Amino acid sequence: MNTHFSFKNIVIALACMFSILLLSSCGKETSGDSHTQWHTVTLDFEGPMTSENAELNPFTSYRLLVKFSNGDTDYWIRGFYAADGKAAESSADSGNIWRVRFTPDQIGTWTYQASLRKGEMIATSQDPDAGEVISLQNDSGSFQVAPSNKEGSDFRVKGRLSLNNNYFYFESTDSYWMKGGAGSPENLLGYADFDGTYRFNAETREGEAKPTEELHKYPSHVADWKEGDPTWQNGKGKALIGGLNYLTSKGMNTIYFLTLNIGGDGKDVWPYTDYEVRDRFDASKLDQWEIVFQHMQQKGMLLHIVTQETENETMLDGGDTGPLRKLYYNELIARFGHHLALVWNLGEENGPAEFSPDGQNPEQQKAMASYLKSADPYQHPVLIHTHSWIEQKDHSLPPLLGHPPLDGLSFQINKPEEVNSELIRWQGKANEAGRPWTITMDEIGPWQEGALPDSVDPTHDDTRKFVLWGSLFGGAAGIEWYFGAHHPHNDLTTEDWRSRDALWDQTRYAIQFMDTHIPYWEMRPNNDLAKTEGAYCLAKAGEIYVIYAPNASDVSIDLQSHAGEWSVQWYDPRNGGELQTGSVGLITGAGLQNLGVPPSTSQKDWVALVKRNYTIFKKE
Repeated sequence: MNTHFSFKNIVIALACMFSILLLSSCGKETSGDSHTQWHTVTLDFEGPMTSENAELNPFTSYRLLVKFSNGDTDYWIRGFYAADGKAAESSADSGNIWRVRFTPDQIGTWTYQASLRKGEMIATSQDPDAGEVISLQNDSGSFQVAPSNKEGSDFRVKGRLSLNNNYFYFESTDSYWMKGGAGSPENLLGYADFDGTYRFNAETREGEAKPTEELHKYPSHVADWKEGDPTWQNGKGKALIGGLNYLTSKGMNTIYFLTLNIGGDGKDVWPYTDYEVRDRFDASKLDQWEIVFQHMQQKGMLLHIVTQETENETMLDGGDTGPLRKLYYNELIARFGHHLALVWNLGEENGPAEFSPDGQNPEQQKAMASYLKSADPYQHPVLIHTHSWIEQKDHSLPPLLGHPPLDGLSFQINKPEEVNSELIRWQGKANEAGRPWTITMDEIGPWQEGALPDSVDPTHDDTRKFVLWGSLFGGAAGIEWYFGAHHPHNDLTTEDWRSRDALWDQTRYAIQFMDTHIPYWEMRPNNDLAKTEGAYCLAKAGEIYVIYAPNASDVSIDLQSHAGEWSVQWYDPRNGGELQTGSVGLITGAGLQNLGVPPSTSQKDWVALVKRNYTIFKKE
């Protein structure tokens, strides 16, 4: 067995052994420890001394499985090899620490029972009794969980994000959540401060952004790092943490990133120990990723984890969900699945296309979704990123309709003016198939343009109209902004998110309107009710209607047979703010009704909010 111990690692191991004499565990929670709901509990166990490069591969030949129980609730959680237990700081590639992360969803007493087993490819086995038992000290215990004590945007306030009525939903607080944020750079994790990270080469296919020779450094965001924010290894990570701070300060709550771009664009992100390796993971790099992910969750930012891209979707097991893909998914779930707000994206531009013909077929796509759902104890949403053209979607997506483990689509659309109609069309297809889909608008084309920098498009008028409000009034569960390849700070080279400062503002205004003023989860697109050219309409018939009007000089709505008195208010999508009153504050009756004009600039776009006036309305 190759151990490759450094003197630093020997010192760490001796210190850990000394802690065992004092505490009967090394970095491990002891029975009776107190925690709070929705806060991650980390348990460390001493196992065999080994290394990332040991002859007996610790990532395939060992499996830590821990059963957590509270009353009738049981969770089986996979653990992972954690080197010396301090790899983010030490960069260790060896040690004897095996770790599990678990996020309790109930208060009260939790008990746990850990099992470390050894066997050939046992890491991909779902049989809890497979392999040879490896004895662990303190393999069982308990801890108390009290209600969460967090506040603000921290996800530990609301609990685990799931899906309901085609939208994101916190079941524990019965509240809905709309996402809005950054879709670029896709190689967010190709960051110079992460261990083992380098660019294999800068070659890309035609039709994609071109990376620079250097990794991301995000230098302009160092100043956005705040005292008390996390770092590692004497101050590393400040720039990326600062960049996330900036985005959340603008009200953004999600970010899209790849965890594997070997063979694809950028060639600078992978969880493995090296570019050519597929079955051994870099413990220190992944622990450093975890520091960033924890910060994102505490700032209220969804982890949109895109597990592969179109160029490498057949790299593991020829596209099947075989041992290498299962190993990859298991490692991601074990290390990061404990986070409360997380989406698994099966792959960017998934499936064959002219520019990438070696793609996964529908059966392989469905197998991925099925495995992720079966392996993830937390049942996070599973989406798949689409190709951009209508014809491509019409060819590749129908076989996936009705597949229960697939929760929806991460939408890419080449033409902005098609966003609203395409969202409505595919939601209709999913409903007809008996498995409704959650659809998020995550990449707008054309690929050269995307969401332009403020310096090129300072007002974002068309982007706001067709993409932002077109998405939200088309039933999308949120939006992320892709940065076009032919502009500075693009999908591979973004170093400064301030390049779209005005776009973040407009996105925040839209999300605030949806969250504050309408029960969008009870409403459905119905553009036919808006008798105004180019308008979009969301409706809960007989109760509430909202119209996005690109030109608000002449706005009418068809209330059909729903008689009554209705209040009319206006919202400014360009500047946000409070609801305003226009020339007409109240309308009476059914059928076609003119809403008057907004309080100012009627030639611009406005959102009209029409609600039944219950304080006046008398049932006929």
